[in-house]
Amino acid sequence: MSRSDWFEGPLPRILAHRGLALDAPQNSIGAFQAALAAGATHLETDVRATADGAAVLVHDAELPDRRPIGTLRLGELRKALPQVATLEEALVALPDARFNIDVKHQDAVAPAAAAVQHVGAAPRVLLTSFSGRRRRAALRLLPTASTSASSTGVAGAIASLRLHTPGLTRLALRGVQAVQIPERAARTDLATPWAIAALHAAGVEVHFWVINDPVRMRELVARGADGIVTDRADLARDALR
Repeated sequence: MSRSDWFEGPLPRILAHRGLALDAPQNSIGAFQAALAAGATHLETDVRATADGAAVLVHDAELPDRRPIGTLRLGELRKALPQVATLEEALVALPDARFNIDVKHQDAVAPAAAAVQHVGAAPRVLLTSFSGRRRRAALRLLPTASTSASSTGVAGAIASLRLHTPGLTRLALRGVQAVQIPERAARTDLATPWAIAALHAAGVEVHFWVINDPVRMRELVARGADGIVTDRADLARDALR
C-alpha cells in the first residue's frame, strides 16, 4: 500500500514516547500537548480496552493495586487514573496530530479501530504491535492506515541482514512502511549505516527507540535514521533541528 499522511513532512521524525511527561502523566492529553509544543512531529501511545469496550491510552496491563485494566469499566478506571484519555478523545482534542498506536491487547483491536474510524483519523495513524496477529487484525479493520513491523517481521529482517540477503529482508517487511527498533537486537547492531541502508532498500523508514541522549539522537540521524522515539521531545527538537 502507498504511504499515508502519517509520513508527510520533513525528516527526521520526532516521536514522543507516551507524550512529554515532565508536568503531566504519560499518555495523557496534557503530555501529548506538551510534546507537540516542544517540537514532536508524532505522538507514540499505547491502547488497551476497558471492560465496557473503551479504547484507553494506558501502557501497563494493571493498575498499581494489581487490578487488570481489562476488568474495569471506563468510569472505574477514571477513579483510579483521573487523567486517562480514550483514543477517541485524544484524536478529537489533537485533530492535526499524527499518532503511532501500539495495540497492547487483542481486546483493544476492535475498540481502537472503531475510535479511529469514528473520527476519520486513519490517514494520520500508524498501527503497530509486538504481536503480528494483533497488528494484522487492526489493519484489516483500518486498511488505509499505515503500519510498522511486529516482532516476527523485525526478527525476520534481522536474520536476513545477518545473511546479507536483501530479497529476504523485503519479504520479511512486506506490507509495512516502517520499522521501529532498538539499536541492538538478537546480537546484531541495527544502528550501523549499512543496516539502516539495507532496511531502506526494503522500502521502510527506520525509527529507533527509546533514545533520550541528544548526542546519540544526532549520531543515529547522521547514520540515516528517519525517526527517533524519545521520552524527551524537547531535547530532540534542539538536537535535530
